[in-house]
Amino acid sequence: MNSPVRPPLSAIIPENAPFTPDQRQWLNGFFAGLLESDTAALSPQDAAALMPGVQINLPADGDDGTAPWHDQTLPITERMKLAEDRPVRRKMMAAMGQQDCGQCGYNCEDYAEALFAKKEERLNLCVPGGKDTARMLKTLYAEIGAAPAVVVVKAADATQAKLAPAVAAGTSRDNPALATFVSRTRLNKESSEKETWHIEFDLTESKLDYAVGDSFGLFPTNDPALVDAVIKALGAPPDFPIGGRTLREVLLDGVSLSPAPDMLFQLFSYISGGERRKLAKALAAGEDPDGDAATLDVLAAIQKFAGVRPDPEALIEALDPLQPRLYSISSSPKVHRGRVSLTVDTVRYDIAKRTRFGVASTFLASRVKAGDKIGVYVQKAHAFGLPADPSVPVIMIGPGTGIAPFRAFLHERMATKAPGRNWLFFGHQRRDRDFFYEDELTGMRAAGVLTRLSLAWSRDAEQKFYVQHRMTEVGRDLWSWIADGAHIYVCGDAQRMAKDVERALVDIVAQHGARSANDAIAFVGELKKQGRYQTDVY
Repeated sequence: MNSPVRPPLSAIIPENAPFTPDQRQWLNGFFAGLLESDTAALSPQDAAALMPGVQINLPADGDDGTAPWHDQTLPITERMKLAEDRPVRRKMMAAMGQQDCGQCGYNCEDYAEALFAKKEERLNLCVPGGKDTARMLKTLYAEIGAAPAVVVVKAADATQAKLAPAVAAGTSRDNPALATFVSRTRLNKESSEKETWHIEFDLTESKLDYAVGDSFGLFPTNDPALVDAVIKALGAPPDFPIGGRTLREVLLDGVSLSPAPDMLFQLFSYISGGERRKLAKALAAGEDPDGDAATLDVLAAIQKFAGVRPDPEALIEALDPLQPRLYSISSSPKVHRGRVSLTVDTVRYDIAKRTRFGVASTFLASRVKAGDKIGVYVQKAHAFGLPADPSVPVIMIGPGTGIAPFRAFLHERMATKAPGRNWLFFGHQRRDRDFFYEDELTGMRAAGVLTRLSLAWSRDAEQKFYVQHRMTEVGRDLWSWIADGAHIYVCGDAQRMAKDVERALVDIVAQHGARSANDAIAFVGELKKQGRYQTDVY
């Protein structure tokens, strides 16, 4: 999945500012670093306070073109606070999940612009943003004119393209191609606390092409056992006709069963009475009277309002469409012609004595069978790919399934005989159980393709040890690679790992690059602007 890309900050320091070109470049890098930090968000007004006498020119609509909220680790309340003085179209962008993941068919900024221009009406496409994003978009949409809060996809169309295809099959979520599921291979040992799979698809029939760094979108189906439990709780016949299909068929592949959307609670409020109506209205408004709103999937919601039996067709219309899921590609087309591979963690967790399942991860781990045809598409990377010059060294930091794009990078560099050095930081819980692609990596190390392999295991010692700790240990060598022009890539968890890695990198730059903390932040900000620090985080 693709990382957020912040707009350039050159508008903050205009060409007529009273600085030399070198000073202007340094200040732009410094502010870029601040905007990437945990606490800083520099508005034009802040810039004016820091630089008295410098004219800050804003566009006619009052927007300065920057997006300080474009950080997926910020809660939506903080993002909206940063955007509170911006036009509605920019507030819409701030409401998004900020992953630029492409699951909605856009990046965050383009989705917002399409909504504002009313070229797109669906307010519930942002998978990472979930209910919070849909609710905020509903509120913001009301400011630009009345429109339905959510465009409901009819069951008969639920698994088909939502818009008229404008591009070749397989290059858009709205016009998927068919790929054949080939195999799954477990990457960790049975004794591991994790369940991770190497997944392969055959692209021969679809004729899809991709590049390393791209993501692979696929359309999963819901767990049949969950579907049957929903039908039982609903008290409806599985073959109830809906748009030329049966209720069970639509629940399998047409609608999302988690989490329960606001419209479902609105439906319950229409057909229930008394305290139940009050409860349903509160849940539909985003309130949490019983402290369980975050745990309510569709089945749990129906059970919570047991005895309230909505019409099956009304239920389907109240549910969100089942969205595709995106995974980082872990193969190179130069090595695996006509194939694509993914590296997928299986998601299972318990809530209220019931095991919940990740829709796509368990679909790939157990439900899809060899030879099955799956709707898929390739999501092109946004600023996440190997350097154009094959001689440039690369540093790759990807613990857990974050290794996926870097396996692809290494296969690509090996196939093209790229002369640049390659350094991989990988980590997981335990070496003897969770060393993904161990044979491949050690073979590449022996062959010289992988110049350095630095490992970190968080559960093999009494004190947890992560990739950022390993980076700090070899900080002098890391700085040497960076000084030699290396590009740095990070893939994995945005909330913790990516932030910890960036902090470690700033410390390394400060210590071994002989810079102050502020200068180190500015240096890392400049790496990002130059495309030498790229992230694929989620």
